[in-house]
Amino acid sequence: MANPPYYLQLMIGPGVPVPVPASVMNALASVQVTSNTDGPSYFQLTFSVSTKSPLNTLFLLGQGAQLPILRVVLLVIVRGMPDVLMDGVVTNCQIQAGAGGQSTLTVTGEDLSKLMDYIPRDGLPYPGMATYLRVNLILAQYAGFGITPVVVPPISLAVFSPTEHIPRHQGTDLDYIKDLAGESGYEFYVDPGPLPLQSIAYWGPSIRIGIPQPALNTDMDAMTNVESMDFNFDAESAGIPIVMIYPKKLKFGIPVPIPNINPFAPPLGLIPPLPKRADIDRDSSRKDVTEALLSALGRAAKNSDSTTVSGSLDVTRYGRVLKARKLVGVRGAGQAYDGLYFVKSVTHNIKQGEYKQNFSLVRNGLISTVPRVPA
Repeated sequence: MANPPYYLQLMIGPGVPVPVPASVMNALASVQVTSNTDGPSYFQLTFSVSTKSPLNTLFLLGQGAQLPILRVVLLVIVRGMPDVLMDGVVTNCQIQAGAGGQSTLTVTGEDLSKLMDYIPRDGLPYPGMATYLRVNLILAQYAGFGITPVVVPPISLAVFSPTEHIPRHQGTDLDYIKDLAGESGYEFYVDPGPLPLQSIAYWGPSIRIGIPQPALNTDMDAMTNVESMDFNFDAESAGIPIVMIYPKKLKFGIPVPIPNINPFAPPLGLIPPLPKRADIDRDSSRKDVTEALLSALGRAAKNSDSTTVSGSLDVTRYGRVLKARKLVGVRGAGQAYDGLYFVKSVTHNIKQGEYKQNFSLVRNGLISTVPRVPA
């Protein structure tokens, strides 16, 4: 008998999840996991169960006071390579009654960053602490969930004297960490893996370098490994951030245009669109000069993605799991669109005997900056 194309393992439990029994896996009808760079990652589990199944009670308790945190871990193995698709918490359960005593149980949730978005801590002081030290202190509270912080100190390490100004927490931990990331031109996300019950909490600059994933081939006969790919070039999307600098000896502001320069995210397209609008930061007068410049650099990087690709693939044909936040090559689309792309989002759709992915790729312009991409 041929080996199955993939193996899926599901772990559920309060605090520390454990592998579910075979009866639960047999009731699992479909899995959907969305990993993206613009926000938290999501998952949805659909079970076909009887109205008297203990699964109904388990997940409903997970929404109440008895089990405040119901954790879910999804692990998939394709050709012997394990990948943790999700490590998150349940946020909602729905039951749809059916005929013959059968019902559909739908469980949805978010990644572990949701744990940081429950309790507001407004007013908590951080005297004499730089931004990255505050982020490290906040993330240390979640070490018990297997979250390892990776915090990159920003260029500006401005520290206020406690006699002049004391930074204070605003909103939940997640709100405050994201606010600090925006001030530094950084991003923040929680990425599951590399092993089950482990996650990486990254706070730092957007990184678009590294070893590319195997190429996505379209219109290449037997070498084609995608089901569909749609390309789009938006020449109107490009804008240039402008920071207003207010020197103390002058009574007016000086506009400073900010180019898209990031050593961790080199251009992937040789011909970017010309900026056709100016995005002026009206709040730059209230910020430190370095802080305003870093924030503008972060916005410039986000606004530079003028070329987008959307498509779908069958994992068993592609041969591995396509991952978000990494590079991937595209071949067979023509000179304008071939080359390297950054994987912006991936949605995993898993059913019995079927594993497909929808993906979204981005880069800054047309024509590749590299002559060839890895096969």
